[in-house]
Amino acid sequence: MGPLRSKKRRPTFRRLLKTSGMKLENKLKNRQLKQENVAKKQRKEQKRLRQAMKGATLQIPRPLETYRKRPEEEEEEEEFLESLPTDMLDEEDLQQMTAMARKASFITRDLSSCGSVHSGKKRGADVVRGYEKVPRKMARMEEKEVIHLLPFKDKSGVIPRSVERAKQPRKEEEEEEEEEEPAETAEPEEDEGASSSYVEMTPEEREQFRVNTLNMKKQRIATLASAIISDPLNNMKRVKEMRGMMMEADPCVAVSVRKMVMVSLTEVFKDIAPTYRIRPLTAAEKNTKVKKETQQLREFEESIVSQYKFFLEDLEQTIKDWKQKKRKRSQAVSVQSYRGLAEVSVRCLCELLLTMPHFNFHNNIIVTLVPLMNDPLKKVSDMCCDAFRKLFHDDRVGGASLATVRVISGLIKSLNYSVRPEVLRTLLSLRIKEVEMRKDLEATAPKKKFMTNKEKKKNLSRMQRKWKKAEEKLEKELLEAEASESKDKKIKLHTETLNIIFLIYFRILKKAQKSVLLPAVLEGLANFAHLINLEFFDDLLNVLQNLIQSGDLTNRESLHCIQTVFTILSGQGDALNIDPLNFYSQLYTILMRLHAGAPNEDIIIVLRCLDAMLTRRRKQVTLQRAMAFLKRLSTLSLHVLPNASVGILAANRATMHSFPKCDILLDNEIQGSGFYLAELDEAEHCNAQNTALWELHTLQRHFHPVVRQFAAHLSRGAPSEGSAALSMELCRRSPLELFEDYSVKDMTFNPPVASPASKKKDQFVDGAMLLDDELQKRVESILSAAEDTHLDFTATHH
Repeated sequence: MGPLRSKKRRPTFRRLLKTSGMKLENKLKNRQLKQENVAKKQRKEQKRLRQAMKGATLQIPRPLETYRKRPEEEEEEEEFLESLPTDMLDEEDLQQMTAMARKASFITRDLSSCGSVHSGKKRGADVVRGYEKVPRKMARMEEKEVIHLLPFKDKSGVIPRSVERAKQPRKEEEEEEEEEEPAETAEPEEDEGASSSYVEMTPEEREQFRVNTLNMKKQRIATLASAIISDPLNNMKRVKEMRGMMMEADPCVAVSVRKMVMVSLTEVFKDIAPTYRIRPLTAAEKNTKVKKETQQLREFEESIVSQYKFFLEDLEQTIKDWKQKKRKRSQAVSVQSYRGLAEVSVRCLCELLLTMPHFNFHNNIIVTLVPLMNDPLKKVSDMCCDAFRKLFHDDRVGGASLATVRVISGLIKSLNYSVRPEVLRTLLSLRIKEVEMRKDLEATAPKKKFMTNKEKKKNLSRMQRKWKKAEEKLEKELLEAEASESKDKKIKLHTETLNIIFLIYFRILKKAQKSVLLPAVLEGLANFAHLINLEFFDDLLNVLQNLIQSGDLTNRESLHCIQTVFTILSGQGDALNIDPLNFYSQLYTILMRLHAGAPNEDIIIVLRCLDAMLTRRRKQVTLQRAMAFLKRLSTLSLHVLPNASVGILAANRATMHSFPKCDILLDNEIQGSGFYLAELDEAEHCNAQNTALWELHTLQRHFHPVVRQFAAHLSRGAPSEGSAALSMELCRRSPLELFEDYSVKDMTFNPPVASPASKKKDQFVDGAMLLDDELQKRVESILSAAEDTHLDFTATHH
């Protein structure tokens, strides 16, 4: 019989194709595992060798005492050893003898000494004396690097091998040390020589010496800053060197150098700081192995955070020294000069506050700058207030604004409301309005550019277009989810911010009504009135009404109260059943107190109140009240500045459109009984229907062209079409916009006044002046006679 056939089926070619990839992967994994195991074994063997070498060196005995034998004894001992019959000894005896020879008690002991080997108690003093005889300092050995080689293996076991190589110091370190040592040694010598020679200089030489020193410092600062900015990863140690220059000890240039270093470091950190917040690494992250580039980035982040922290601490300490009027031990800067240093420090902190709100220690900067908003020095206070206004205006999310408002609330409470009004007025710059929120969401939403259909057909195949369509749909959904998440976060932050702001305002209204902060509080309430919760409406209206009736408020404060009330009633307060008749009377009374002086700026508040009281609430206003306001506003427009006149006339135009029956004021006929009482402060009972708007005829001769246009437009009934209609440019603008556009605050006239035509006088030529010939001849004869006669003033007349 032939050989038995194997029952195992041969794999087909298709099956081999399927399994070949898996086999290759398994082979690769096995090879990697073998390499790892071999590497582990090698590491373990090297570790054992090192431990064996270390143990062998520790087991070598060191003699406690060394004795120098006489030459006669050495010769006798050598003769004795040679005469010994070594052939009679076994190998075991030889090994035992060598082992005993390695023991210190057998070889190192002085045979001539009388002490026995086992007398351990008596040799304590000898051991101490032996240690005293050993030199205290070991000879300085050259550092050597031990390189372990592959060991030998024979019958006795493994024999380790190693090679010693002396360490060579790095050339770079030696060069740096050589450069640093002469510099360090030269500085004190230069300082001593300069201090001795500086006293002997004349004032001109001192000034020249100061200029030269300052130029050298400037050049040094510029060199360091440019090196840091060009390569931040490798030159972070230069930042420490620049910070060291903030402690300049030369009195003649100390203040200038410190200021320049502060400003330069601020610009450097603005340039090299990353656009994200750096968090500290966890213990697990520190222990994990990373790439070389990642490790370098981590070291850079750690160094920039530490240097930035030290820099902020230096700025804060400078401000504290100025506030406490301390003088440093170096005595390089006087107490008077600390004010300039503190101002530069505040300016640097304000710059970092605005340009790096995303980076670390931003809240620490806020805590440092908020108390300086209430500083007695106006320059410092204005710098901080302006910085926070810009921060509020540029803050699109609301995190920095919330942190600032919290610190301001704590400051006001800690100082018992005795702060400057400018601190509260900065809160007016907060961007907490629904319209601005939508704009911010559009600006902060991530923008993704998708391909057009034309580009898809041109560059993609049919299958690729299908995949691209699905991918773009998914990306749009993700972008919408991100936008909704950011909107919820923003609304949450704004709600918390508003709660703190209203808490500040209500505390002041309750506890400090006669404080200087009341105008700022009323202005803030008028600004954020549309966001106040309905629960506070009744109590707030009662408080504002009591404030107005007390008579302690100025015109501007009263106008803010009225604006707050009607802003509430025109918004969420529509559901409240409140008759604000008293507030109408208060505004009607205040109108006659305004004029072209300082109160001219209060007209803008009046225009806001009129919009909320007459235009938006036209269904709740009677015709008598509307006509009374129209007449008094026309009278007010005669004695205010041109921009206020334009704004008031624009408000009258809106009132006439809201109440068309007010056109009876354009006729001279009397409507009903009685006559107009101009001085009565009740708008409902002044009989305004029995008067006419004669002020419009006077305003038609106003020096401002826009005032003339509005007066002519209103005198014809404010038509929307026809020859008497206003231009589209004026119709589309609100009274507030017109008030701002035609403002004369900067001593500018809008529209600009045309320069008068130059009228140059004709040049008169002698002989062509007179029309009469005879008169012309007589004039010429007189002039010629005057030229011929010679006057002698030295001659004396008798």
